[in-house]
Amino acid sequence: MKKIDIPERANWRQEAADVGFTFADMHGEPYWDESSAYQFTLKQIETDIEDPSTELHGMCREAVAEIVASEELMARLCIPDEHCDLVADSWARGEPEIYGRFDLAYDGKGPAKLLEYNADTPTSLYESASFQWSWLEGQIATGVLAPDDDQFNSIHEALVERFKDLFAPDTNLHFTAVGGNPEEYGTVECMGWAAREAGLGAHYSDLEKIGLSPDGQFIDDEDRVIGILFKLYPWEDLLRDDYARSIKNSGCRFLEPAWKAMVSNKGMLPVLWQMFEGHPNLLPAFFEADVADAMSGQGLAAPHVAQSFGRSAKILKQGHVIKPVFSREGASISIVEGGAITEASTNDAYSEHPRIVQAYHPLPVFDGFRPVIGSWIIGETCAGIGMREDRARITQDLSRFKPHFIRD
Repeated sequence: MKKIDIPERANWRQEAADVGFTFADMHGEPYWDESSAYQFTLKQIETDIEDPSTELHGMCREAVAEIVASEELMARLCIPDEHCDLVADSWARGEPEIYGRFDLAYDGKGPAKLLEYNADTPTSLYESASFQWSWLEGQIATGVLAPDDDQFNSIHEALVERFKDLFAPDTNLHFTAVGGNPEEYGTVECMGWAAREAGLGAHYSDLEKIGLSPDGQFIDDEDRVIGILFKLYPWEDLLRDDYARSIKNSGCRFLEPAWKAMVSNKGMLPVLWQMFEGHPNLLPAFFEADVADAMSGQGLAAPHVAQSFGRSAKILKQGHVIKPVFSREGASISIVEGGAITEASTNDAYSEHPRIVQAYHPLPVFDGFRPVIGSWIIGETCAGIGMREDRARITQDLSRFKPHFIRD
């Protein structure tokens, strides 16, 4: 794994404008950055990222089965009592999933480490699936990259096949996101593009324009009944909205399904560690309350948790990260080393939620930037990666997106 300086394509900004990539710059800062790229070997991709990501997703599904069977775990993941049955029934019915994105720490040498799983409403889909592939083709065409250079990126094609597998031709789907957010619209439109290519109908409506019909069905801004809805709106927020009470009897099928509220929750990380302690792609992780109980020495933590914490205590003491069970774009996250906070997010939007403690695994540093690999799961299989980097140790909303290529 290397970071290589590469000339930018002369026309990339015009191309971005032509295809509607309006968030290539955000808030006066570059978001898409092709002044350099990350280079991988095929072995690094297949052995260290692709296969482990698919395995991690399977482990998450095993963890969901454990969580839905435990009222205690549902509560610890902050699933509202009144909607526990909605979430559990979604899993029991086998409601299918479309996509998710693992955030991995990887330096090209050791096993990739799972930082978190954005399994409900992950963004950076368009730039991962489409624009970085266009970058690869353009750089090969101009001779900057070699003709046999490649990219780990079958994301769009996998999405098309996923839609074909799940829905009969001409099925109508609705897509929604909060209005006025170009990045979120880009993600939803990328989904709609794949659905249309799969032979499905794809209708978009701003989230705030969706309503309820007199008989309790969800309707779009043209009063069309919504039978299947892909919503770029997190379940942790939706389950706390008044509209959540109408979901059960609405006849609407949701993408992602309600059981993804468990997988996208950072409380999944300590559950995974308890189930698969020592797995090479996992970091020790615990609910903060269990850490406090284990450290008190009063025997308040469950015996298996106390034993696991004891085995991990040295690692956690060296450094750990505190994360709310709900958090996005690095908000309300802090790094603790030697008993003191050494870095913290300036955004504390999620500070009121219960927290987990995860062993600190430093990101590699390339030219002063720290990359995180976004590993995309389509269906239940890893289909590609996108990369973001930041000078800070906590990846945030304005971290830069970087293209990648494979060369052997």
